[in-house]
Amino acid sequence: MRNLLEKPSTLRFPYERMEPVERMRAKVSWQIDKCIGCSLCVKVCPSAAIKLIGRGRKAEIEYNVGRCIFCGECVEICPTQTIFTTKEYELTFTRTRQMVTRFRRTKKKRKASSKK
Repeated sequence: MRNLLEKPSTLRFPYERMEPVERMRAKVSWQIDKCIGCSLCVKVCPSAAIKLIGRGRKAEIEYNVGRCIFCGECVEICPTQTIFTTKEYELTFTRTRQMVTRFRRTKKKRKASSKK
């Protein structure tokens, strides 16, 4: 009888969503401009979801969500805190190439010097 008087503990999923908890392991992302290209994230990744293309500060990162097991080892080992976890945990893809994200550096524009 008591259960009939209480609210249900479940959610109506597509219409109601639960707020992700703090420190949840979900999809990871990079602030690529802070990356020094040390390749520690590549070495520590148990599922080989991360590839480093290039060397040093010119390196690009290729991240395969389909291979990632969301362990967070790459986030913990990064010396510059370049890698961080997002709150994105509902991941669906229609094609396998959509699972791969490539993080590239942005080219900074030089300011034109004005002469008077």
